[in-house]
Amino acid sequence: MKNLDNKNVEKMGGLEWEMRPGGMLVQRRNLDLSPKNPTIHTIKIFVKFGSSTHEFHINSHATFGELKKMLAGATGVHPHNQKLIFNDKERESKALLDGSGVEDGSEIVLVQNFITQEKRTVESRVNSSMEKAMKSVEGVAMEVDKLVAQVGAMESVICNGGKVIRIQKYMENLDKLKGQNAMPMRHGGLMVSQAQQQRPMLLVQQQRGQKNFSSRQIKLF
Repeated sequence: MKNLDNKNVEKMGGLEWEMRPGGMLVQRRNLDLSPKNPTIHTIKIFVKFGSSTHEFHINSHATFGELKKMLAGATGVHPHNQKLIFNDKERESKALLDGSGVEDGSEIVLVQNFITQEKRTVESRVNSSMEKAMKSVEGVAMEVDKLVAQVGAMESVICNGGKVIRIQKYMENLDKLKGQNAMPMRHGGLMVSQAQQQRPMLLVQQQRGQKNFSSRQIKLF
């Protein structure tokens, strides 16, 4: 065995050994080759919301966006409706806590953004109203399609000869639906698109262009 150097370390078999107090010889650990496991530094912060103060333990390398998610569970305020103020400055969701100067024991102020909340509510109502309007137009279009098909069947019978047929009622129903569909439909302040309104009208006009049955009864013997 080789003599120990001044640092109580010797090499033997390609390995480094060191002398521990008491004369025990152990293999020296190379800290440089050890896996790098950075220590997670958890800090305690206080978030003031109105008259309440909430305490959180969070990683110092976390973002303000991650803190907002934690606050959503504690306060019921959606992360998109939160504004976090630290050192009299609003912080972006992507900003890091430690990068912004947040330390153990720091205090952050939560302010609810009512403008964003109202915007989200309006958008939800608009989407709901648009969906109802679309369903209403589709329902009218289906009824028109059914009546057009019935009128077409009546015309086929008329052309081939047969019983006395009264189709005035069908034409009146078509005219009524056409009048309803021609009026702008409003649902929650929304205007249904003109293209959707004209589709049932075009079907009726094409059918009526072939035979004019709008003002008389047709009888075949």
